[in-house]
Amino acid sequence: MSDDPATSSRTSNYDVKKERRDLYGGRAGRFDLVDVPEMRFLMADGHGDPNVSDDYRSAVESLYTTAYTIRSTARSQLGRVHTVGPLEGLWYADDLHVFTARNKSAWSWTMMIWQPDWITPDMAASALDTVGSTKIPGVADLVRFDTVVEGPAVQTLHVGSYDDEGPTIAHMHEQVIPGFDAVPTGHHHEIYLSDPRRTAPEKLKTILRQPVALTS
Repeated sequence: MSDDPATSSRTSNYDVKKERRDLYGGRAGRFDLVDVPEMRFLMADGHGDPNVSDDYRSAVESLYTTAYTIRSTARSQLGRVHTVGPLEGLWYADDLHVFTARNKSAWSWTMMIWQPDWITPDMAASALDTVGSTKIPGVADLVRFDTVVEGPAVQTLHVGSYDDEGPTIAHMHEQVIPGFDAVPTGHHHEIYLSDPRRTAPEKLKTILRQPVALTS
């Protein structure tokens, strides 16, 4: 093993959940005001209830397949190793009350997986070409590589079923955000820290984040 710190940092595994605990961690019942920097993601857009939408399932499969292909490429070409980030989602609608009412058929979404700074647009395009030619035809029409800039945001950790998020979201918007002298901007953001296939609904951990504009 090399004693060169630069070499060690390139070969060690980078896990965004551990390196940015301020953005990918929290405590249930506590609301934090955070500053989210510009971050890169693989992204896919859609509309409708994620529980029954074929488009949603295709989007998530395409994101993960591309993310793991990029991870393999970065390791072989750059000697950089990273843990594939958790699934994230931006959720939006003309009427925000559809979220607290859990009217899922009215939801629009952008599902995302974080990418480290050393992943370039050319590397992402190459990965999409590989996935499109070997695993998921047409994936490049569904998945894009882009940046998200959120800036100031209020977030909390929700523990429990996704369907139980409504009261926490309502409390965040109606009481917590005004208490920070702020107003909501941008899209509601969720980060899924648990695998719902292996985790009981009451134990699911999800970061709930709302970008804000500070008024004072």
